[in-house]
Amino acid sequence: MCIPSGKLNNADEAVPQDYADGTKWFRKVADQVNGRRSTLDVHNPNVPSLKPMRFSPTFQGCRSVWLGLVIVLVLSGIGMPVCGRPAGSQWQVGAPIATYYQGPGCGAPPRFELLATAVGKLADSGFNLVWCQSVADLDTAHAHGLRGMVQTIDPTHIDDPQRREGLAANIDMVKDHPAMYAYYIDDEPSATEFPALGRLIAFIRERDPKHLAYINLFPTYASAGAQGTSGDKVTAYREYLRRFIEEVKPDLISYDHYHMRFTDRAFDGSDYFLNLALVREAALEGGVPFLNVVQACANGPGWRTPNGDEGRYLAFTTLAYGGQGIAQFVYNAWEGAEHWGGVENPNGTLTPLGEALHQINPEFVAVGEVLQPLTSLGAYHLGVVPSGAVGLPPDASFTVDPAVAPEEVNGILLGYFGTGGTPSHVLVVNLDYSKAVTTTVVGPGPMEVFDAVTGEWHPASDGARAQISPMPGGGKLVRLRGAE
Repeated sequence: MCIPSGKLNNADEAVPQDYADGTKWFRKVADQVNGRRSTLDVHNPNVPSLKPMRFSPTFQGCRSVWLGLVIVLVLSGIGMPVCGRPAGSQWQVGAPIATYYQGPGCGAPPRFELLATAVGKLADSGFNLVWCQSVADLDTAHAHGLRGMVQTIDPTHIDDPQRREGLAANIDMVKDHPAMYAYYIDDEPSATEFPALGRLIAFIRERDPKHLAYINLFPTYASAGAQGTSGDKVTAYREYLRRFIEEVKPDLISYDHYHMRFTDRAFDGSDYFLNLALVREAALEGGVPFLNVVQACANGPGWRTPNGDEGRYLAFTTLAYGGQGIAQFVYNAWEGAEHWGGVENPNGTLTPLGEALHQINPEFVAVGEVLQPLTSLGAYHLGVVPSGAVGLPPDASFTVDPAVAPEEVNGILLGYFGTGGTPSHVLVVNLDYSKAVTTTVVGPGPMEVFDAVTGEWHPASDGARAQISPMPGGGKLVRLRGAE
């Protein structure tokens, strides 16, 4: 995981020297887990929507045909038809992903709880993807209706013929298990590592095309040197994402971004929506879904632990940009950790965010499932438009009444979704995570409002005008009546 350092404000975000010279800033902690060496990431406290589209058969050749038009349309907030999943892949998202980092199943006690003792509370909190160290962990996940991500793949073995036999054996051991969902591969690789990772993904896909090979990427605030690219922030990061899609041919884009800070006051870094927009652009171009690893803890001095309303904000803004997954970083701290907060306290009690996830995770999955067969057509900001984001065009199909003042810092986000380039659904997100808001959605015809708790649609209060009251940081999904 990449954690920014230095003073952050709307004018500048400092990059730690360790990222500037291209060196990852985390030490590797070796734990003996189930008789093997497990590598876990521990962070320096001073460093920091797209669902699967309607896929066409092959990924190959897509970029050269669509790149210019995609950049123009996506940066203007307009969606694009997509070229499809990588050739040979049979993986599908299924239920939108709700998972975590550094928690049960990630390593050995006492730092991490065993999955067998924690699985019940994970299911109760709405997590649907858990970390597994063994087939026994997969059995545990399956018994509770959960999916598993296994940590049995070492990416350094792909170019060693003898060790490839061990990779194949590890794949064969789990690929037919009913709880199997993903192989954990790598965290924040440089683009210089993409060719080898591409060979590894191809190796896994040849033997098991039905399951995800999971790689998490750097955020925008990692330096070009760390990313293995060059240019200014946007140029370097766009190149990083492009090379990942082209060279690795992933089934999913996952990235992390942490921006909730505290000095003498709480404030947010300025790149959050820029990162969302660039990942959305790459996901649209590549025809793959994306997952946002969101902040759940204070990463050290100068940080704050997100509360439940801030956690809801992170979930619903991800959905509005088309995301199909969230991961909480971290699940739990431990005595002596460099970070604190997360989902669970060291004594096992839930944090305020942990309590709120009982509602946030199921609502994220429910809304994400509705949006999954649709195309992300735009993400529009009403009020102050953040860096990297776009405002609502004057001829927009859906808007709100009363209008949001241009100087409103915490305004409203509208995520447009539909098919054939025509918006039929809009996810309305309250960007103020300090208070609820009541507004009226105005659309081109009679509308319905989705109840994310019951999964039912209800007619709008006044036909083409739907009054809604999103919670702090929350959202409401509205569609044209009769749209699917």
